[in-house]
Amino acid sequence: MNSADAAVRRAGRDDADAIGRLLHAFNREFDEPTPEPEILAVRMRELLAGDDFAVLLAGADPAGLVVLRFRPAIWSAGMECYLAELYVVPQQRGRGLGRALMHAAIDLARDRGADTIDLGTSDDDHAARSLYESLGFVNREAPPDGPITYFYELEL
Repeated sequence: MNSADAAVRRAGRDDADAIGRLLHAFNREFDEPTPEPEILAVRMRELLAGDDFAVLLAGADPAGLVVLRFRPAIWSAGMECYLAELYVVPQQRGRGLGRALMHAAIDLARDRGADTIDLGTSDDDHAARSLYESLGFVNREAPPDGPITYFYELEL
């Protein structure tokens, strides 16, 4: 991969169609329900207009994205950053796009005053877990010297 392939940029509202396509492809790949790309694009335009949401894009077309949400922290004066989605199209995996997106996400979170980045992934997503751990992320759900914690979700 050349450096142009890994170029990461901040998405704007004009990128909403590409973001919608990528998010739709992500959920379809993992057999998750998903709105159509056009519906996702409308939502992305709305969210990108605010200051608590950011999307970074990488590669041609683009070929990958990371979606970040920001909120004020409770236990510090900083911000918390939630990494909601990281996706690279299958044909482009293994070329460094995911790592480039993660480095850019970490940099953006720091620039926005975040103290932490948190995320959720599944036990069987070994590639993602390996990437996150190589960047210093720690699995708080299975600490070696403390109680196991759980990540819960409720659809409303």
